[in-house]
Amino acid sequence: MSRAANVTQQKLAEKLTILNDRGIGMLTRIYNIKKACGDPKSKPSFLSDKALEGAIKHVVKKFPNIDVRSNLNTLNSVNTMKAEIVKALALYYFTFVDLLDFKDHVSELLTTMDTCQVLFNITTCFDLTKSYLDLVSTYTALMILLSRVEDRKVVLGIFNAAHELLHGNSDPNFPRLGQLILDYDPPMRKLSEEFVPHSKLVLRALLSLKSVYPRRNLSAKQWRSAQMLSLVTAPAQMLNPAQTETMPCEYLSVNQMERWIVFGFMLCHQHLAVQGAGELWTQALNGSLVTQVYRDEVIHTHPYILAFFESNKGIGKKAADVKECLQTAQQNAAITHRERRKFLRTALKELSTVLTDQPGLLGPKSLFVFMALSFSKDEVEWLLRHQHHVIPRQSKGKTNAEDYMDRALPELLFGMEELRALVKKYNQVLQRYYVQYLSGYDAVVLNELIQRLPHVPEDESIILSSFYSTMMELDIKQVEGAELFDLNGFRLDWFRMQAYSSVGKSSMMLEDNKEFAKQMNTIVFHSKMVDALDEMLLETSDLSIFCFYSKLFEQHFQMCIEFPPQMRFTISFPLICAHFMSCTHELCPEERNHIGDRSLSVVNMFLDEMAKEAKNIITNICDEHCLLSDQLLPKNCAQQIVQAVNRKKHDKKGTRPLQEPEKPGAESYRKTREELTTMDLQHMALTELCFSINYCGAIHVWDHIFAPREYLAQHIETRFNKALVGMLMYNPDTQEIAKPSELLSSVKAYMSVLQGLENYVHIDITRIFNSVLLQQTQPQDTHGEKTITAMYTNWYLDVLLRKVSTGQCSFC
Repeated sequence: MSRAANVTQQKLAEKLTILNDRGIGMLTRIYNIKKACGDPKSKPSFLSDKALEGAIKHVVKKFPNIDVRSNLNTLNSVNTMKAEIVKALALYYFTFVDLLDFKDHVSELLTTMDTCQVLFNITTCFDLTKSYLDLVSTYTALMILLSRVEDRKVVLGIFNAAHELLHGNSDPNFPRLGQLILDYDPPMRKLSEEFVPHSKLVLRALLSLKSVYPRRNLSAKQWRSAQMLSLVTAPAQMLNPAQTETMPCEYLSVNQMERWIVFGFMLCHQHLAVQGAGELWTQALNGSLVTQVYRDEVIHTHPYILAFFESNKGIGKKAADVKECLQTAQQNAAITHRERRKFLRTALKELSTVLTDQPGLLGPKSLFVFMALSFSKDEVEWLLRHQHHVIPRQSKGKTNAEDYMDRALPELLFGMEELRALVKKYNQVLQRYYVQYLSGYDAVVLNELIQRLPHVPEDESIILSSFYSTMMELDIKQVEGAELFDLNGFRLDWFRMQAYSSVGKSSMMLEDNKEFAKQMNTIVFHSKMVDALDEMLLETSDLSIFCFYSKLFEQHFQMCIEFPPQMRFTISFPLICAHFMSCTHELCPEERNHIGDRSLSVVNMFLDEMAKEAKNIITNICDEHCLLSDQLLPKNCAQQIVQAVNRKKHDKKGTRPLQEPEKPGAESYRKTREELTTMDLQHMALTELCFSINYCGAIHVWDHIFAPREYLAQHIETRFNKALVGMLMYNPDTQEIAKPSELLSSVKAYMSVLQGLENYVHIDITRIFNSVLLQQTQPQDTHGEKTITAMYTNWYLDVLLRKVSTGQCSFC
């Protein structure tokens, strides 16, 4: 009974799951408060009200010991607006109250886990260890973010004063909130003191990364020598399932592990001398200059750690190691990550090419896909953070700003989108493969391992039986019948079992049954291939971070559309806009509309810019073809006739012959294919851009559907309409106008180019012709502008007939 009370009833797995989710929600709410208070346009109007200026200064000065009754004169302005202040600041204030509540629950759970003496190991108890480290890093990030909210004292103090003036007593949570603000300013000193009793567990969890982090944090050269992510280097093994003993660790984010290590060892810095800890710490500090707190909020890792170490007596000596790591990171980190991105571009291209041709390989090689996506996501996020937050370093009069620029980034983004699209398109291939794998192989192996387990308690025995029965019930007919699978309960049971079997005094320790634990982790990965593909894609390839680096996002798009070798990858930018909504959280519904609107406006802007660029290229090609067509008009024969007559005269006199004029068509003769003309470059750019526009028929963003081809069709229709009128070359001053026969020649040349556009992109050019040409038969087009018909009619009536009637015209 005591064991049940200590382990089963503690519900460690359930609490970790709930608190991690709530922690992300709290981070979202505090993040939004920070952004709102830092922006004069969105901060509560009371905070910048001149009438409240004196009261605000008093509240900040006396915080948190604000005696409202004794300072009624100072707070008189608050008294006159107390109801409005309470109403306006309630959401902000009670968010801080919720943070206090979250802090209490986290402290309680961490203490419980200390009491239970949980044994963490990322390779065996993956879910338990990951959730614990996530909770620790989320809690740390929350306190760092809290300390960055500029007006936190004002919000809490003014709200409490207004509350006391309105209700006659202060809010009961205010004393603790006030102390919280003071304690965590700055946050790391208090956090490190708070984690002293938890440091052994944190250290144990971090040290388990020794077998994972170093082999995941390799250079591109090591990746190449190991032929990482390649399907074709061993053709004989192409159909063999990709297997390792640590399946979930293979696609675990390196950025996430570095965040665990940096935050974790700052909290328990007293253990940095422990064997293995220093190596992890040094490697993490060598790889990055900034560490993510939340979204676009970061800490400049080395200066932040140095400030913390130097402010604490006894640990200042460790600052020297951090400074050395800073120098190493400044010299090598950017180059290392640049080479990784270069490797990944090629690897993703190979993967997508092979899997597009043979989608059946998605089954056995799905691990490669998610590893590639995870590696790429890490590199993209690393680049964004450093490009935005790191100030280029000057050396010998030069800066290393170029190290944080990557003109080939769109190719990497496109590779990720291609793999995501393949997983979504062939999800049934994955389901069929893994349903049979789970029931036909995994269940048999698991049953054998279960038989060998010693001393299985009753609770664990029930869970083990459910594992086997759930796997055996899976059938290929369920996939064929399009049944919805739900194996979340299966995975949560394994999480529970990790908690039961990783505490001290447990009769069945997972540490003593590693083969069983590793097989279960593999089975969990296989189960996710059946019913959680969307979650896997979200975990390994979500790029919603671009939503918070909007300027960089637009800069990369602009560079892409202006750089011909990358132009075909521009579609990746609109596709990424579909990721934005995944960063929202149910605890902060008010930001959903804001992020949704931003995603719609950005995708609309990108598609419009792509269509405009394509239209401009097409216009240039059309203009050139019109000029070439004009050279073939009968009127241009006069010059040739004159030249022929002059040549005969010179032949009779025996003088030196005149230079032959260039004839139409001479531009088509080439001395070498290597010399590209302007038209060659225009056609290449058009081909690349049209590939991008034609890549997908529809993009789904926040319950809206965008069709890239329709953007192009609309721009071409508008441009063709204007071009037709422009071909008239009507001059109101001289009353000159193009001959109808010349206009017809130009229109035919223009239409022939547009007709060829169908070879590049699937749009109905005939429909555009019908629409535009029919409009030109009317006095006005759909935009209310004059048409060819109107202009010719007016010219014939007002100019030609008037000249004829007055005898000024004898022949036309």
